[in-house]
Amino acid sequence: MDTLYTLIKPVITEKATALSTKLKYAFWVNRKATKVDVKRAIKEAYGADVATVHMMNTPAKTRMARRMVVDKRSAMKKAIITLKGGKKLDLTKVGKEAKK
Repeated sequence: MDTLYTLIKPVITEKATALSTKLKYAFWVNRKATKVDVKRAIKEAYGADVATVHMMNTPAKTRMARRMVVDKRSAMKKAIITLKGGKKLDLTKVGKEAKK
């Protein structure tokens, strides 16, 4: 799978930023992506070596109010990666900028 279609965006939440101190980062990824695809995409986009990849599927949810559907959220896949060594990722830079 192509890097462009594998990584959707990084997860920026309180819990995800707390994980970054342990060299772990969370990304929303394509639902068809595998652990190997995510590992290759991180290597290509950020130039970082990945030690492990943990993946989880988040279910689709609907929020209802007074018997009407108010909000629908589609199912997504999240990957939590752990980096080798002491290198950190700068999530604001991707591609050639991140490898410098």
